[in-house]
Amino acid sequence: MSQRLAMLEKLVAQGSQDPFVHYACAMELRTLSRNVEALAAFRALRERFPAYVPTYLMAGQLALELAQMATAREFLEQGVSRARAAGDTHAEAELARALAGVVD
Repeated sequence: MSQRLAMLEKLVAQGSQDPFVHYACAMELRTLSRNVEALAAFRALRERFPAYVPTYLMAGQLALELAQMATAREFLEQGVSRARAAGDTHAEAELARALAGVVD
């Protein structure tokens, strides 16, 4: 386990209210090729901080890599809605492009 992951997991376990800490933990798991765990961390992040827009693109891309098309579509569709609600047109466009590439 990397020191970075250990530190992030400790912060998550302590109940950090910063969505970036949870996001960074999921991304670190992905960096370490612990992709199933990373996707689970993205799911937990979405549940705890549903308005945190960066979650949706990264989780959707990871689900695509894992050939979980339905999960990818779900994350990306939700992400488009969340980005639109947040007024984040850049993220909305990125998510829509990624969604257009999902083939079932």
